Amino acid sequence: MTPAIEVRQATREHRVGQTAVVALRGVSLTLHRGEHVAVVGPSGSGKSTLLQLLGGLDRPTAGSVLIDGQDTAELPQAELARIRNRVVGFVFQGFHLQPRASALDNVALPLVYQGVRRAERRRRAADLLDRVGLADRARHLPGQLSGGEQQRVAVARALVTGPTVLLADEPTGNLDSVTGERLLDLLAGLNAEHRVALAIVTHDHEVAARARRQIVMRDGRIVSDSHIVSDSRIAGDGRIAGDTARRTGRA
Repeated sequence: MTPAIEVRQATREHRVGQTAVVALRGVSLTLHRGEHVAVVGPSGSGKSTLLQLLGGLDRPTAGSVLIDGQDTAELPQAELARIRNRVVGFVFQGFHLQPRASALDNVALPLVYQGVRRAERRRRAADLLDRVGLADRARHLPGQLSGGEQQRVAVARALVTGPTVLLADEPTGNLDSVTGERLLDLLAGLNAEHRVALAIVTHDHEVAARARRQIVMRDGRIVSDSHIVSDSRIAGDGRIAGDTARRTGRA
């Protein structure tokens, strides 16, 4: 089966005046459908840059990124945008909501580019707002919503197209603990039930601990990529004595 996203020896440089700043240094990874991945590391380690490459929002300076088997470097911008709309859902740290559009219309916006009819757009958007607990805020503008509510609108918008991959940059950063837990439960449910690949950039160790795979970055490189495997130990009388978790992979 074709991986959802594959990164091959990707490097990304940015120009700051006459200086080249290297954000990623030869990064390689494969993201399969149904995976739940946390990307962690200190500020400036390249996490957000990696997320932008994974979603086709940016292209590598060297190396390649394949989304649904297609090399982003070889695609015209219009085709790349179409693939992003079909395959990838984004949850940005800064929300990026349209200030003059209601919550409902913000969530429905990606479906406009898919040519979905208005009634169906609004039905699907309303369903997603209900799932993130904002059915009663559908008519409100972003400026009338709290930061946490805006974040949940952004999550609903990312999910409305039924993406293969969901990429989230600090999705619980503006939420209280209870709302954050509910949001993570929703994302985990989509991951488990619909095999949506979930990749979350986070500084929160509790958020990272929920993932089955953890990627640690430092200085633009992946320094650890490990899977968590659950084991059930069976007691002598046949009962489950407890669960353990071990990490496998490279460090």
